[in-house]
Amino acid sequence: MEFRCALVGLAGRPNVGKSTLVNAIVGQHVSITSSRPQTTRRRIAGIAHGGDWQLVLADLPGIQIPRDGLTRRMAESVNETLADVDIVLLVIDGTQSIGGGDRASAEAAFAAGVPVLIVVNKTDGMTPERIGAAMQSAAELGEFTELHPVSAQTGDGVAALVADLVRLAPPGPALFPPEASSSDPVRLQIAELIREQALRRLRDEVPHALTVVVEEYEPATRRRAARIEASIYVESKSQQGIVIGAGGTMIRDIGTAARGGIERILGGKVMLDLRVRAQRGWRDDPSLLDRLGP
Repeated sequence: MEFRCALVGLAGRPNVGKSTLVNAIVGQHVSITSSRPQTTRRRIAGIAHGGDWQLVLADLPGIQIPRDGLTRRMAESVNETLADVDIVLLVIDGTQSIGGGDRASAEAAFAAGVPVLIVVNKTDGMTPERIGAAMQSAAELGEFTELHPVSAQTGDGVAALVADLVRLAPPGPALFPPEASSSDPVRLQIAELIREQALRRLRDEVPHALTVVVEEYEPATRRRAARIEASIYVESKSQQGIVIGAGGTMIRDIGTAARGGIERILGGKVMLDLRVRAQRGWRDDPSLLDRLGP
């Protein structure tokens, strides 16, 4: 039986569950999840493997109007990735009505000129009637190849979706070794894990203008744990104080929560040193954006 391999791009407006779907398909946590827009900033690829197939999943930033250097780069990342993919997953939030962001995402997806699978996500808790109505609305977005109701959160419908992705994947060799689950360099994975924990805890206190840069990373040796120095960047001194917290409680909480995920991907103990830096206008700073990755 010939081997099949596909690069799959996930398109959709912010907060439809693309990152959660990547994690569900891969079977482990590889992509940051948050309830806020602009969470996915780079092409975080999850890699799913089977006996005779491989799916490389490019979790794209949500389609949005570029407003600064960061969102311009995010929009460029969407267009560059869609130009290279074999299949597009157009992800829709089944609990909400189709809106302008969904239609803009659909336009970009169908313009790629490859098979488009529409995923109606977040079906857990929906009645069969609501699921049917959501699928009918999604079907009007364009000439799709397959249409799947899915709950990325519970995994319901994910196996059927994967089966169709494998069926549509072109013959070809694997792009990554079988043990790989993400194409992100280790530093970027570490930064994303720290940023995810910060976003989960700060909620409405700090806007989404927060990023993380790993300044130093020394892998573990036989005698000592891995050592990581990372900076959380915000845009003002007041935000810096919120992220640090009274007596440093917030930054310690973020570090403690992130350390567990980092130790899982590195396979050993980690010494994590977190700092918070205020840099006004960092989203328009080319040198900092270059350090954040593609």
